[in-house]
Amino acid sequence: MAKHKIYSMSVAKVYPHYVTKAEKKGRTKAEVDEIIRWLTGYSQEELEAHLEKETDFENFFAEAPQLNPSRTLIKGVICGVRVEDIEEPIMQEIRYLDKLIDELAKGKAMEKILRT
Repeated sequence: MAKHKIYSMSVAKVYPHYVTKAEKKGRTKAEVDEIIRWLTGYSQEELEAHLEKETDFENFFAEAPQLNPSRTLIKGVICGVRVEDIEEPIMQEIRYLDKLIDELAKGKAMEKILRT
């Protein structure tokens, strides 16, 4: 089976859309970055380096220093699919990120988004 095209898409290509979505709802780029750092374990400098070198989603998640163990608490539907039911690991990580950005844009408190 062929890999989904999002696996080879650069995170840097999608990142501005995450920021725009958040900012349209009164949230900030800093909050988007905090969510990504929480999910992946990257430092701000590492995140910026991956954006600069246009790392694809597959490698971005494969190289993540420490995927947050609390990410499995992320539940709900994104793109018509329950994130907890996605079987492909990389796709599930991508959808976790999408779900967190959606929660941010919907005005959820950061403590709840970050499952603290």
